[in-house]
Amino acid sequence: MGTLNYDTVLKIDFDDRVLAHIQIVIGAKLRRGESLYFSWRDDDGIGDGRTTVWLHPSLPLVYKYFGSKMPRINPAWIELLTESANSNGGLQLLPEPEVTPPTPNGGGL
Repeated sequence: MGTLNYDTVLKIDFDDRVLAHIQIVIGAKLRRGESLYFSWRDDDGIGDGRTTVWLHPSLPLVYKYFGSKMPRINPAWIELLTESANSNGGLQLLPEPEVTPPTPNGGGL
């Protein structure tokens, strides 16, 4: 379980796999000097609501991973999250799409 620490005020726990994917998407936006909203559903343990934060390049953001190995990145999930981040509503934490393995020889018989 990794942690996203935002502006020394907010600490959010995410699975390392989720954290790695949102780090890539948020990092791309902030590198370009773009601000964005980031929203997710809260864990049932703290209520059944949602949280949204405004991310800005000038505010500190720390990604702390529980595990020592970088999770395998799903390009389809990065694309989905990036589309969300570029929308008016900002980055929504969407479920990971299933990865379909390539079919040998293009799938022909």
